[in-house]
Amino acid sequence: MKLLVISSAPFIKKADGFYAYSPYIKEMEVWQRNIDKIQFCCPILETKGDLLNSKISFEIEKTIQLKAFDFTTFFNSIKSFPAIFNNIFILFKAIQKADALHLRCPGNIGLLASLVQILFPSKKKSAKYAGNWDSKAKQPLSYKIQKWILKNTFLTKNMQVLVYGKWENQSKNIKPFFTATYAKSEIIEIEPRNLNGKIKMIFVGTLSKGKQPLYAVKVVEALRRQNFDVELSVYGDGNERFAIEEYVSVNHFSSFIFLKGNTDRASMKKIYQESHCLILPSKSEGWPKVVAEAMFWGCLPIATPISCVPNMLNFGERGILLTENLQTDVTSISDLLSNQEEYNKKIKEGINWSRQFTIDKFEQEIKNILKS
Repeated sequence: MKLLVISSAPFIKKADGFYAYSPYIKEMEVWQRNIDKIQFCCPILETKGDLLNSKISFEIEKTIQLKAFDFTTFFNSIKSFPAIFNNIFILFKAIQKADALHLRCPGNIGLLASLVQILFPSKKKSAKYAGNWDSKAKQPLSYKIQKWILKNTFLTKNMQVLVYGKWENQSKNIKPFFTATYAKSEIIEIEPRNLNGKIKMIFVGTLSKGKQPLYAVKVVEALRRQNFDVELSVYGDGNERFAIEEYVSVNHFSSFIFLKGNTDRASMKKIYQESHCLILPSKSEGWPKVVAEAMFWGCLPIATPISCVPNMLNFGERGILLTENLQTDVTSISDLLSNQEEYNKKIKEGINWSRQFTIDKFEQEIKNILKS
């Protein structure tokens, strides 16, 4: 079977081959192992790589280039029309030649692909919606259109749509799904960390306004005012880094707030194992891998109740759900940090839940999708 993967995620063209976002490539390796041939239809860029990109190690039969476009401004919208029509033509020809189709949504290219696939009702299809599937969430119009098309079984035929979390009143083609980082063979015994002494907290993710890393800093600042010996290490990079550095410098917090930058998977595994809590005050997520990763290694997640996060944390049984009211959140966290027994209970609940979702199980689920 020849599978065509359509995605907004770009390939980075370098002298020694294509590179792409590392977690995406790890996932695509699983799909590639279970089919005969794989093709990609996506934008191709020529730029410098970074720590979060890795070389595509598996064989690709063909990479079909699409033009990236956006609607962020009126001028950009006008400029996008030639690219849109060109992409639609390319997508039609590529889908026509493929045996099976896999869409990566949401995104502008995902929107075009979800429209073009309507013309191929008999093709075997799957789509992964990596964003927030909650119908009540505030999202761009293009995201809402994609969701409507994908779950409309009159327009979208012969497709399994993989979404994060379990949601009520869904069409029959919607399949609750997950993502995974660690293999079953990596599982080791983990004991909850002692809350006496220094408490290590971490933020892991892009330093953007949407992820609200500065809120995590302010939570730790408030906890220290309550005489908790707590520190925060920030792992990731992005536009908000300067604002955090300035806040830390002005307030003289450099002794307990540390900006670590992007960090590789092996290092993060050890960091999770040594940390007491993960703080993720994000405003937008699909399946936040860092939450599942933290629980896997006994690091308590403290996160906003968006997308499937309440389900992941079992509405507070496996962590703490933030309200984004600083005083309320600090009270909830300080109460838990003062209760070793309750902390231990949440940690063990999180470990037991998260270790269901291994790479081994993920691969078996992909096999089931490709066979069905």
